[in-house]
Amino acid sequence: NVGAVLRLGACLGVPVDLIEPLGFAWDDARVRRTAMDYIDRVAITRHADWAAFHASIGTARRLVLLTTKGSNSAHDFTFRPDDVLLFGKESAGAPPHVHAACEGRIRLPMRVEVRSLNLAMSAGLAVGEALRQTGGLPR
Repeated sequence: NVGAVLRLGACLGVPVDLIEPLGFAWDDARVRRTAMDYIDRVAITRHADWAAFHASIGTARRLVLLTTKGSNSAHDFTFRPDDVLLFGKESAGAPPHVHAACEGRIRLPMRVEVRSLNLAMSAGLAVGEALRQTGGLPR
């Protein structure tokens, strides 16, 4: 998933922030292999924990969490250019303190008989919609 998200960031021109603990050991060679040559074209910031991440973005930017528990569809949500989109762990979602810190909690529309999309697929759909709305898609 991280390799696919890094490629997404490179292709769409959006930075990727990773908040520890990650669900895998960060190994530069392994991550470089999964992200291929795209890793040199994306801005990656790793944060030691949620507090470090939250402090780094300040209070002026709106946090928007993609969650299966979201009440609004990403397609009905009005994104702003400086929004920070957050994605929780694929297996467990985001913890309660992350939910509480977010102004927006949105979901991707899908059929009721399935649980969720792959994290990288969700990121692609949500980031694409946010960039479309805000005029930020690459030309």
